[in-house]
Formats: sequence, C-alpha cells, structure tokens
Amino acid sequence: MGGSAPRRDHHLPAETTSFVDRRGELTQGRELLARARLVTLTGPGGVGKTRLAARIAARVRRAFPDGVRFVHLSGLHDPALVPLAAADALGLHDRSAQPPLNGLVEQVRDRRLLLVVDNCEHLAGACARLAAALLHGTAGVRILATSRHRLGLTEEHLLEVRPLPVPDPDGDLSAAHGYPALTLFADRAAAVVPGFRLTAANRASVARLCRRLDGLPLAIELAAVRMRVLDVDQLLDRLDDRYRFLTTGSPAALPRHQTLRAAVAWSHDLCTLPEQTVWARLSVLAGSFDLETAEAVCADADPGGDARPPRSAGHFPALPEAPLPALPAQPTDGSGAHAGPAVALAGTGGHACTAVAPAGTGGHAGPAVALAGSGGHAGPAVALAGTGGHACPAVAPAGSGGHACPAAPPADTLTLLPPPGLRTDDVLEAVAGLVDKSVLCRETGPGGVRYRMLDTLRQYGLEQLRRGTGQEDAARRRQRDWMARRAEQCERGWFGPGQPETAALLRADRDNLRAALDFSLTAPGEALAGLRLAGTLWFHWHACGASREGLYWLDRALAAAPGPTRERARGLWVTGLLAAATRDFPRGRRHATDALALARALGDTAEAAHAEYVIGVIRLFGDDLPGALRHFEATVARGPVPGQHLSLVGLDQVELACALGFLGEAERAVEVCEQALRLCERHGEQWVRSYVLRMLALAHTVRGDWPRAERHAREALRLKLAVHDVIGIALTLDLLASIAARRGAHEHAAVLLGGADRVWADVDTGRWGSHTLNSARRDSEEEAVRALGREAFERAHRRGGALGLPELAGHALQEPGRPPGAEAAAPPPHEDTTVRLTRRETEVARLVAEGLANQQIADRLVIARRTAEGHVERILGKLGFSNRSQIAAWMTAQR
Repeated sequence: MGGSAPRRDHHLPAETTSFVDRRGELTQGRELLARARLVTLTGPGGVGKTRLAARIAARVRRAFPDGVRFVHLSGLHDPALVPLAAADALGLHDRSAQPPLNGLVEQVRDRRLLLVVDNCEHLAGACARLAAALLHGTAGVRILATSRHRLGLTEEHLLEVRPLPVPDPDGDLSAAHGYPALTLFADRAAAVVPGFRLTAANRASVARLCRRLDGLPLAIELAAVRMRVLDVDQLLDRLDDRYRFLTTGSPAALPRHQTLRAAVAWSHDLCTLPEQTVWARLSVLAGSFDLETAEAVCADADPGGDARPPRSAGHFPALPEAPLPALPAQPTDGSGAHAGPAVALAGTGGHACTAVAPAGTGGHAGPAVALAGSGGHAGPAVALAGTGGHACPAVAPAGSGGHACPAAPPADTLTLLPPPGLRTDDVLEAVAGLVDKSVLCRETGPGGVRYRMLDTLRQYGLEQLRRGTGQEDAARRRQRDWMARRAEQCERGWFGPGQPETAALLRADRDNLRAALDFSLTAPGEALAGLRLAGTLWFHWHACGASREGLYWLDRALAAAPGPTRERARGLWVTGLLAAATRDFPRGRRHATDALALARALGDTAEAAHAEYVIGVIRLFGDDLPGALRHFEATVARGPVPGQHLSLVGLDQVELACALGFLGEAERAVEVCEQALRLCERHGEQWVRSYVLRMLALAHTVRGDWPRAERHAREALRLKLAVHDVIGIALTLDLLASIAARRGAHEHAAVLLGGADRVWADVDTGRWGSHTLNSARRDSEEEAVRALGREAFERAHRRGGALGLPELAGHALQEPGRPPGAEAAAPPPHEDTTVRLTRRETEVARLVAEGLANQQIADRLVIARRTAEGHVERILGKLGFSNRSQIAAWMTAQR
C-alpha cells in the first residue's frame, strides 16, 4: 500500500513501512531454502508474499557470496521477456547469439546466488522454464518465487502464506499485541491518526474488523487508511454494510478473494469521481510512473487548460461505475428508501451529494463523497444501468443543507465527469488523493517522485476501465503516444549533458515502454508506430545494455510493418547494429545493407549515414582493420549530413581513431580524438566522449606516453560509470590493467585484471572472441606473472574479482598505477582532495556506500527521510557527482 510496496531495484527491496511479525513463516522459509533449490511462496493476492520473500532473502543473503537479486514481474506480460528480465536483474549483458535463456544459464553456471522471482502467476509457464533451466544447468543458484499458484516442477517446495491470525473478538484480548493483524492495523492507523494505539476500549472492535477482513494484510491496510475520517466502530459498521451488498449470510464466511475485493471496492467507492477515473486510467501503466506520465495518460485537457482535440469518437467515454453499489451510511433493506446521510471527506468544509442507487432498489441512495478541498458538494451522480432508479447531483450552494434531484438520465447513460473532463490540475489532485488513500505507492526514482499501483488494485482499476467501450484502447494509445514523445525527446537530447539522467529515466520506464511496444504490435493499425518507437530507442538498446531486448522488439516490429518506410530503414540498421553486438556479423551486415539501400531509395541521407556507420563497425569488429580504416576515413571526410544524429557523427570519429590506433598510427589517432573531443565538449556529451578518451588513452599507449594514457583511461572510466556502460567499463579496465603492467605496477595490474574478468563475465567471458582484446589481456597477465610469480598474481587477481563495481572503480581511479616511489598522479576531476564533508554527511556517505536507501539511512540515523535525502543531495553537489554509485566509489577510496 502507500509506501509499503518494495522499491524497484534489483537488489533486495527497501522496506518503507514496518514489517509485521511472521516468525513462523520466516523460519520455515529459511529452512526450506537450506535444503531445497526452488521454494515457492503461495497464497491469495494481498496476503504479503512479496514482503515475506524479501525478508527471507535478507535473512539468508550471507549464504550467497554472489548476491541476492530481485526479479519484478508484475509489469511484465510477455513470456519471451522473462529470461531477459532475470538477466537484467542479475546485471548480465549477454552479447552472444544463443537463446537468452541459454546465455543466462551459461553466465551464472559457476555462481552461488539467490534469485527472488516475484509475481509469477501470470507468467507461470515462462517462470517454470526459467527455474528448470537454472536448476538443471547450475549447481549454486537457488530460487525463491512468489505466486498465487505453484509452478508445477518436481523440485519445487511450497510454503503457503496464510492470512494473519486474528483473536476471537469476544474472547480474552489482554494479549492482543501478540496478534500481527491487530499490530498491523494499529501501526497503519497511527500513520494517519498520530497517537492511535490499541486500548482496552477498542481492542474488540479492531479484532472484529480484522476478522471481518480475514486477516488479509492488504485489506487491513486499506481499511486503516479510513481512520483519517472514521473511528474503528464506524469502520466496522460501514464494512458490514458493504458485505451485505456482496452476499447473504455471514460476512465472516466470505471467501478470501471476495473479502479482498470487497475491501478494494469499498476504497474505490470512497474515492472522488476524478480519483476513480484516474485510478482506472492509470491501470494501463505497467510499472512505476511519474506525474508527467499520469497527466499524459489521464488528462482530457492539455497543460494550458484547453480541451485536447477529440479523436474520432470525441472525448474519451466516461467511466462507468463498478458493479458493486456505493456504501450507504445506514443499512438498507432494499425497500428503495433513502439510505442516509452523505460522507464528507475531512477538510471539505461541506457535504457530499453524489450517490449511487443500489441495484434493484428502485430508489436512490444518499452516501457520497465531496471532492477534497471543494468546500461544497460533489457532483454529478452516477446512475447504474438497469437499477430503475436515479442519482442526485448537487445543485444547492455549499453549506445550504439542501440538494435537488433533477430528472434522471436515460438508464443506459453512464457519466462520471462532465466535459471537458479531467484537466492536468485535476490529475495532480487525484494522484495526491490516491496516495493519501494508499491506492498509489509513492517512491523515489530518477528525476524525483514516482508512483506505483499494486497489482490487486491495478486489476480492479482495469476492470472498471473495461466497462466503458473504447476506454482501455484510448488509455493505452495515450500511454503509447506519451512513451513515444518521451523517447523522441530523450533521443534528441542524448548527445548532451543529461545522459546519466536519461539512461536512468528510461530504465525506470522500461515496463511502460514494453507495454507501449506490445500495444503497438498487437492492436490493429498500430504496427508502424511500434516500429518507430523501437527504432527511436536505438541509443537505449545500444548504450544502456539492452541489446537483447532491443532485438526482440525490432524483430517483431519489422515483421509487423514490412512497408518501405523511413521507420523500416531505421529499424533495419538498428537491428544490424544490435546483431553485430552479439557477434552475428552476417545478420548485422545483411540488415545494415538493406537499410542503406532502402534509405537511398527514399532519399533519406541521415538514415543512409546511420546504416553506413553500422557497416563500418562490422568491418572493425570483424578485425578487417584496413577495410574499416578506409570506410571511416571516407565518412569522417564527408562530415555530418542533415538529420544525422550527432552521437553517430562522433562514433564515426571514434571508430576511425580505433582503427588508426590498432594499426599503429598513433599521431593521426590523437588528432582525430582531439577533433571528436571538441565536438563532445561543445555539447556537454559524456557517452561518446568516454569512448574518445579510451581511444586517446589507447593512442598514447602506442606512443609510450603512459601518464597521459592512464589519465585519459581513468576519465573514460569515470564517464562510463556515470551512464553505467558495462561494456565500456570492461574495455577500459582491460586498458588500465595493460597500462599498469607496462608501468611496472604489477600487483595493481593483477587486481584490475581480476576485476575486469569479473565484469566481462556479465557480458562475454571470451571477450567476443576478439583476437585484439584477448591478446592484449594475455600480454598484461604474462607481464604481471613474470614480475610477481603465479601464486602472488592469483591472489591479487582473486582480490580484484571479489570487489564490487563501486569498490573496483574506487581502486582503479585512486591507485596511481606506478611502481613504489613514483610520483603520484594528480587527482582526477571530481576527486578533489580539498572537499570536506561534515560529520553527519560523512555518516550518510558511509551508509550510501553500504548500499542503503534513503529511508534505511533515515531509520539508522533516526532522522526524517526528507533530511536524509537532503544530506545525499548536498554530498552529490559537494563532490560534483551525479549518482550514488560515485559516492560509494569515493568513500571506498577514502579508506
């Protein structure tokens, strides 16, 4: 619920609310993982499987030297992407041409790690195949899965996660604090009503409420949020009323899934009409999202306030209500009499009038919710089709105490909001209200605050959306269009100063990008838009370690949109580039050649230049150095063409310098690199610049200028860390090891080789089979072994292989790389030794280096989360850093 959902990174999720005691299940889970390699936590939605899995994993993490990783599947709906999601969680960047699942197994074959796979039920077959492959192909990988159903493997051990135990409300409640359900309610209620606690006066009511909710944690949390405006007895009364609309007989005997649905439906009823509409429209978002995305998907008007141009069907149709009627303030007997007074939200200053008539009553109902802060009535009402009754919109001034009921609309008319519908300001208010009601979880992400909706609540919202003809398609098209606009904006700005932020933003948006691509490639008439989006993301697929997934989407899009279009020319050369990165040179060359021919036929010089770059890269990757040299000499001499992306203009120069360096023409390579550096510096660009610096370092090694070579290589590594270019990091560590060996710092070289080999293990242990790369690495090792001896080399190599990336980066950036007694190198940029942190900032930086999130830092230091966030921002500013991993590397170096 609000703040209780796990944070979306691939290490263990940080807990942002207290964890209710489940000692028995924790012990069982640990014992099962000790003797079984596949353990599945099963249970109904909302029972707490994800939180329990994270707790179990945290308890056993020391038993797994290669770590614990969390695979979030809630936003994934394509079975083919499950192996890629697992590889992504593990930080793997397989560039081989073999199937993704095979590549994943090969890369983790010798590791001892725990993989937590969360929310498997909608992808059970793909999850079973993933688990089977890992179980049969490795010896040290264990899997902890969560699912509503078992995966069905013979090796699987099940742990049923049951609802929280609840005491008899009419029994002895003197030990009520020993019941987790009551503790959970009290904890969540205290968050909205400071000072709330279990007392002798309220224990029985709380116990009765928790029993009515079958001890389901999600249902209890949803109910506790209502304590903001109701006391426990009022909550219980209204919950009983809600159940009477669901079934006859004892509410306590309801099946658990119906209990949870009732709690969710009740929360939905108590939302304002804009909140209900936003809830439904946000349900098409597959993962976390920011406010801009929410506004783009939900608003009917543009930011200036004018209604957006209607599509063919005019305004998006209004959302119909849920099939369950709204909660009455008093029990109804089905007679059609007025059900009682309305419920006004705290702070409204008025009363509510929107009402829904229960199905079959033949009359009208009175409970309703006033818009927060409205100061008066909420309207209009919703009439349920087929009820035979009508609802009462508010017409009297706020505070007048009266209301009127104009003529009812036709029985089949369902209107939630009058034209012009939702404006962007309405969406902001609705999002705030949904966070307040624990429908949305607020979390920190790239660019600031992001939001997430739990699966159970998203499914309910999607049900509401699907009750209106065309609503789901309209919302999904808006989501796709927004993702396309964001991708285009990111591509335009990629050759600029904001690359780390862009990379982080697209990574956070990956589930929604997947949803947008899937909609485009499955909805009739949308394939070309899907191909355009997949091609626009070329820099994301190529630069940010997502080449496998990029190939998957581009293959689908090219098959779905075969026409001779600019989008197809773009898709073909991007596919060629990504195929080349997996060493599938024949496929890459074929696609790039087809792209060049199509671009020329269309008269598109920019896409033709892009395709030519790919053709040249394939020559270079294939060790055709003379051919690559001739190719890039021609393209660089030609210069940029109109519309050509500056990243690819810069990369033309990078590849030319690379060919020159490998062919021993160091002076010309330095000249080309300096030209490329000037281009990058004019635009504040980092990714291409990191490759230019690496090439410059390589050229200086050819010249034997080791100090300059080392300085440029370190700065290249710093930039690659900023954009998390794993392949670039591996290449640069190899180069730094070579430089250290040639300068006589043999132990340092051995440590760097160990770290480089560990990073390459996440990419390709064979370094793509490249003769040039492997011979350089072999030369470094042989020189270090001659100086140190095999035993000392192996010790240093193991030490480097055991370092995490932040520690390894700190080692590489801080060691001067010179033999003892040599003059120390000048501190590189961002490593200013005059920087002084306060004592508190040093404490915070140390905790950041330990991998703690802001909430965990706040808990450890007993400060507010906002205070912790402020400390982290000041540390980043003082040190000139852009992300937390740089703080971690800096702290490691200070030790």
